[in-house]
Amino acid sequence: MSSSSRAGRLAALLAERELDQLLVGDLVRPGDSAPDAISNLRWLTGFSGTSGLAIVGAKDRVFLTDFRYLERAQREVAPEFERATAERELLAAAVKWLRGRVGYDDAQTSVKNLRKLEQLVAEGVELVAAGGLVERLRRRKDAGELRAIAEAARLADQVYGWVFDRGVVGRTEGEIMIDAHQRMRELGADNPSFPAIVAAGENSALPHHSSSERPVGAGELLLIDMGAVVDGYCSDCTRTVAVGEIDDDAREVYELVRSAQAMALEAIRPGVGARDADAVARDPIAQAGHGEHFGHGLGHGVGLEVHEAPRLSQRSDQTIEVGDVVTVEPGVYLPGRFGVRIEDLVTVTEDGCRNLSSFPKDLRVVS
Repeated sequence: MSSSSRAGRLAALLAERELDQLLVGDLVRPGDSAPDAISNLRWLTGFSGTSGLAIVGAKDRVFLTDFRYLERAQREVAPEFERATAERELLAAAVKWLRGRVGYDDAQTSVKNLRKLEQLVAEGVELVAAGGLVERLRRRKDAGELRAIAEAARLADQVYGWVFDRGVVGRTEGEIMIDAHQRMRELGADNPSFPAIVAAGENSALPHHSSSERPVGAGELLLIDMGAVVDGYCSDCTRTVAVGEIDDDAREVYELVRSAQAMALEAIRPGVGARDADAVARDPIAQAGHGEHFGHGLGHGVGLEVHEAPRLSQRSDQTIEVGDVVTVEPGVYLPGRFGVRIEDLVTVTEDGCRNLSSFPKDLRVVS
């Protein structure tokens, strides 16, 4: 979908909210960047820098940046946007285009910048909290976005095979992480979508473990969670493998998680509540006596950010929609012993979901 179509969709949404314009960009900290706000700006305009503001209305298409990003803006920003340069602060330069009821993202605007806006805008301009509008549109991925995400998932799958074929015993978690990052880039990824989690043995019981200097040993589980970025879009996938022979408890937990994940994949379809999808995986895990060992949600949206809407969890009130790209990642974590997580990335279709992760999930034994 072109930026023109995206701006048009956003303008239509503004009309529903009785807004004349929306400010899109980072209004949190001058000179810093808020990831969601920057992703919103990129989705809307194509700009991949960290200093920019867009103004969108029924007929308004204005993009502002400072001198550091002029050349990038010329290359990246959609041609429908009028480009303007701010000599100092973007907010001070933007106010001359603002009129009527102007929405701003209250989740991405600091109190300081809101006060500044209130002082700068002309009489008759009303500032209205309107957070989440761009994120709402970003949920439904178009064909180009899906191609990028699918390619990022394919690259991650390739890296899994490469890591396990090389062997892991005696290598540290950190070494495996660094090599995985490098291999992704060699295969064509922009970057890893986050620092890969490589967690061996008892470390696999820590859902967000930071890869360490601990070497991988025989007779334990190894959990790796990683993703790639392609054309700005992320993937996310987790696999847990056996390093040599493991005990029956570990095998039993692995099969429990694998079965729960398979059931959850079957449940992912339009109209299903995010809380209900979470329960499909959570209930059998709880029935097996491991309810307290599954402490995170079933999954989350993935796109320009590796964590975005929707959230699949016990506390979510969202509903799964066509075009969502979400992870399905139940886990069981036994403190001090081991953990198992199996995570796929899927796109929601009219009649279910399409799995973008293809690396096998039968328990793999590596050395």
